[in-house]
Amino acid sequence: MNRRQLIFLLSSASAGLGFRLPQRRKKADKAVRQGSFALDGNRVRFYHSGIKERFTILMLADTHLFRDDERGAAYKQYSGRMAKAYNKTTHFQTGAATNPEESFEKTLAIAQQEKAKLVALVGDIFSFPSEAAVDWASEKLKQAGLPYVYTAGNHDWHYEGMEGSLASLRETWIRNRLMPLYQNDNPMMSVREVNGVRLLALDNSNYQVTEEQLTFFRREVATGKPLVLMVHIPLYAPERPVSFGCGHPDWGAKTDRNYELERRERWPAAGHSATTLAFYREVLAAPNLLGILAGHTHQQSLDVLNGLPQLVTYANANGGYLKVEFVPYER
Repeated sequence: MNRRQLIFLLSSASAGLGFRLPQRRKKADKAVRQGSFALDGNRVRFYHSGIKERFTILMLADTHLFRDDERGAAYKQYSGRMAKAYNKTTHFQTGAATNPEESFEKTLAIAQQEKAKLVALVGDIFSFPSEAAVDWASEKLKQAGLPYVYTAGNHDWHYEGMEGSLASLRETWIRNRLMPLYQNDNPMMSVREVNGVRLLALDNSNYQVTEEQLTFFRREVATGKPLVLMVHIPLYAPERPVSFGCGHPDWGAKTDRNYELERRERWPAAGHSATTLAFYREVLAAPNLLGILAGHTHQQSLDVLNGLPQLVTYANANGGYLKVEFVPYER
């Protein structure tokens, strides 16, 4: 085997693991991505020299809690389909019968056992904005006694068939129902720093990103500190369906297959905003971004985009979660 063949084989192997071998930088290159990662089942490890001390967070999405009471009686016409969607589920590892509430409680217990520094709730914790479900989840989080961060998913604030734009309905039901979970954070974007790592929660639950969110992301990249981006809807990846990804070039009214089923406003005919597409490009170019954590699809997946790992978790309705470890690393 000659030197050229050896380099090719090593480069191919490292790409599969999300590692990058040192390469000569082209003059046009502005930065080289830092750090590396490993994936074993639903355990993820990020390695970076900027991590001060090893720690763990637990990330979950798509619990789809559906508990309701008399306070939701006036909204039954809007909650009926999703109230029945996830009543009974099967565990993602064992196949045993479970349900969203049991899965949520057991995941919080795992977070306690792991001494997690943070529980990240990354959208669709609720199947619709039920006051009873928000109260129940808030109490369980309080009892767990762990720090947590929350960002909404597309179902958390959506009552199917209710009049209004996606933007106005999101604003209304965040304000009227979901606000306690934000703990005084900005619902559209927030950050937690743990042992030198900046954990960014950003709401892209309508598939779009605002100018304010893009400015927030740019500011975080400028800190130079290791970052992790947490969004409900994953970013576009090649050969993934349009519904999978924020930033998909074909996203828009012509490819919106579910607006009638979900009884909601159709995606814009013009597709993504210029701001959303700029956000997509800048995320993939950010040298200090360790990875993206997302939900929405209910299936675990890994895409490596420009050396950047994007990890989607199994639905928490089925017991799914990601154990995410951060490890100090010097090459």
